[in-house]
Amino acid sequence: MLNINGMKKLIFVMAGLIMLSVISAQSLDEIVKKYTLANKLDNVANLKTIKITANMSMMGMEMPMVLWMKNPNKIKSVTTFNGQEMIQVFDGEKGYVISPMTGSTEPVEMTPDQVKQTLRSSMFQNFMANYFKNGQLALAGEENVNDKPAYKLKATIDGGTVIDMFIDKSSYFLVKTTTTASGVTMESYPTNYTETNGVMIPMKTSTSAQGMEILINFTKVEVDLPMEDSLFKII
Repeated sequence: MLNINGMKKLIFVMAGLIMLSVISAQSLDEIVKKYTLANKLDNVANLKTIKITANMSMMGMEMPMVLWMKNPNKIKSVTTFNGQEMIQVFDGEKGYVISPMTGSTEPVEMTPDQVKQTLRSSMFQNFMANYFKNGQLALAGEENVNDKPAYKLKATIDGGTVIDMFIDKSSYFLVKTTTTASGVTMESYPTNYTETNGVMIPMKTSTSAQGMEILINFTKVEVDLPMEDSLFKII
């Protein structure tokens, strides 16, 4: 049995742990709020549509891209290579892929995990706030990214996917993500944040995965353009 002194020490330690957890939760909440404010995500949620024109560089190849998004969850991307179009689309219920480069010219339905991965590209969702609300987000310390201090936030989401997100302590922009899923790790560095029509977007993102380097440059951002639902239908 614990004596009085031992009991006092135990109570003191427990109080310290409780206080530490409260401070951590408050800090995480504040980071998410400042991230939301800095990235104008409340404004984005009120938009009807977003269209992004971009260019992707990979293995010495240049590939034009166009991304359409319609609130709340319709999304379509078309990447052109050698005159062929690779299409990924989610119509609000199902997702499909057409990938001629892999010998497939017919739509193939996405798996549930592929749908989730595609929807993480949607700008209408504040995923950071959603992870926090669902208890999937934790503050994992601080690290330097590009010689600047950043908060490290860890999200553990459905299917065992782990996403480390690094938030610059000065700007509260996302400056690095490391995603690990199915044994594959992908590291991305979004930069050149620019406000366009009330949308704060990183105009350049460099990504490395399995020894491959990918650079995506956004060249044009348009909001609230008319988009028919038929745009997001393949079959």
